[in-house]
Amino acid sequence: MEIEEEKGTEDAVKDKSLRQPGSVKPTPNIIEEVFSPEDPDSKQMEREALNRRNAWEPSAFYSLGKETFFFTGKEISIRESLDSYGAVIWPGAVALCKYLEKNREQIDLMDKAVLELGAGTGLVSIVTSLLGAWVTATDLPDVLNNLNFNLSRNTRGRCRYTPQTAALNWGQDVTRHFPTTVYRYDYVLCADVVYHHDFLENLLITMKHFCKPGTILLWANKVRFQSDLCFTETFKNAFNTTLLEEIPHEEVRIYQATAK
Repeated sequence: MEIEEEKGTEDAVKDKSLRQPGSVKPTPNIIEEVFSPEDPDSKQMEREALNRRNAWEPSAFYSLGKETFFFTGKEISIRESLDSYGAVIWPGAVALCKYLEKNREQIDLMDKAVLELGAGTGLVSIVTSLLGAWVTATDLPDVLNNLNFNLSRNTRGRCRYTPQTAALNWGQDVTRHFPTTVYRYDYVLCADVVYHHDFLENLLITMKHFCKPGTILLWANKVRFQSDLCFTETFKNAFNTTLLEEIPHEEVRIYQATAK
């Protein structure tokens, strides 16, 4: 699908984002080039990259409404919005991306089915796709337009599998919309999904639903509130957990969990 401009991107993916995700992994893409030369988004990203080659830049480039990261040897441009928490990149997402990139041998995502809960801007799903996984990125319906835009812009022509998106509300309805007889995943990823909100119980229900025997759940989170610590204890009681990494200066912890 050719994308003429950002608005066109949003309109083109709006209907698709409301459908149930595919449950059968497709045939891997044949990747002939990083981006199509005719694609206007590609040209824009190439111009941005060329401009930055002439000056030293840190690993993340900050500007109004956009952040640029470098993972798996690729430049990733993320469009943010201040409309909701889900449209902003949080420290847990960056930490999880770094961990996945650094530990490719221990966590081999090639050809794995991966689900992300609370995908937000899509950074984790993009990096996971670049590492060879078949990704389903989920979040609330009002987040999906920006999520779709970022996924399409940063994975088209680059990834073994085209990532898909789906609306997902945490809680009891997840059993009806995502029956485990149909939807099973090798990995479930969560980044900064725990903060000061009223849906922690529903989040745990959703984690348990998807984290069945044979599934590995990876959860990265910045510790901000006492409620975060309380949830962590509940999480540890619900799963077999291992603290994979702690980043003191970021106050971020990364856990691995499997079903009890």
